[in-house]
Amino acid sequence: MTAEVRQALDGLDEEASMDEVATRLEGRVSPAVLALVKAQVVQAGGFGAVTRAVDGFGGFAKQYEQIEKVSAHHGIDRDRHLSPETAAAIAASVAASTRRAYGADRAAFAAWCAEQSRTAVPASAETMAEWVRHLTVIPRPRTGRPAGPSTIERALPAVTSWHEEQSLPKPTMRGTRAVRNAYKDRLAEEKDAAARARQATAALPAQIRAMLASTDRTTLAGQRNAALVLLGFATAARVSELVALDLASVVETEHGYDVSVYRKKVRKHTTNAILYGTDPATCPVRALRAYLAAAGRTTGPLFLRVDRWDRLAPPMTRHGRTIGDPAGRMTAEAAAEVIERLAVAAGLTGAWSGHSLRRGFATAARAAGHDPLEIARAGGWVDGSRVLARYMDDVDRVKNSPLVGIGL
Repeated sequence: MTAEVRQALDGLDEEASMDEVATRLEGRVSPAVLALVKAQVVQAGGFGAVTRAVDGFGGFAKQYEQIEKVSAHHGIDRDRHLSPETAAAIAASVAASTRRAYGADRAAFAAWCAEQSRTAVPASAETMAEWVRHLTVIPRPRTGRPAGPSTIERALPAVTSWHEEQSLPKPTMRGTRAVRNAYKDRLAEEKDAAARARQATAALPAQIRAMLASTDRTTLAGQRNAALVLLGFATAARVSELVALDLASVVETEHGYDVSVYRKKVRKHTTNAILYGTDPATCPVRALRAYLAAAGRTTGPLFLRVDRWDRLAPPMTRHGRTIGDPAGRMTAEAAAEVIERLAVAAGLTGAWSGHSLRRGFATAARAAGHDPLEIARAGGWVDGSRVLARYMDDVDRVKNSPLVGIGL
């Protein structure tokens, strides 16, 4: 089967779609393996991403062969079979960024298992523990350092959920947790910066003013960037939610605008009232109105790509093929890059990312005395969100410190 898979996929372009991969494998592998291949392509963001992650498809092929054996052993029948389309729909229910991260983690795990002659799915408790130990000692190509605790924390559910998707029991994690905890203790004792979870720097109003002060708002790109930053802050939107907005999501009102944001993680819409700001330079209503007038569009995506010549939604090609959203919608990565670039241009230090606006909103709103429940509702955080609590702790740990008023 390994040779057949390699032969079937030989010559596929790195940008091959899920359907192209499935067509090549149809009739050559079992339905269970075909479903897994399609899910992997969806999760990794393309066939090329899968193959690059495992340095060739051979590692995966070995795992697919093992999965077929497991399926046969457990007597999987039609009642337990998922069509490739359903498997892809299940994968698509997860945020695109999570799918990409999980796809890369699963690909790396499968490749390591193939190198070590271990079974990826179902994985034993010993395999999981050995893999985590491997992550704590082997430098990663991009950073030259072993994976940090937060990276490992993300990789573990990527693998355990892979088992759930195959209707297989999750591996026992007791040894894995022990290895991970010992690693965290060692990093803390060595005063290694990796011992602390890396968080995006909060973009507070003062930082946003600095970012926009260096923005040329006479250009279309500058007007778009100002509107993107200020609306992203005012709605506490993730960059993926921000670029998903359409012009129909924005309604002008007496108080400014109402913006309907779909919060995919909680699967509901929030309608955020965007109010006039006291400072015209950082007023989200004025910035959005100026951008909409300059863009001159009435339908389609709200935030569009703009090239270096200030052309709105220009066509993009690669190797003669059209790429990018046909309507010109910005990607989440492009929106995050705008925020990072503006912070650098303003001379701001810190870990700036697309999440800086969302964190900044939570921190600033709490500092202004707003109720945590209202902050959570406005930003689409789940009830009892530990992430939101951590953001607000920037304020509460000082304002509500047990040291206040005890007479020291």
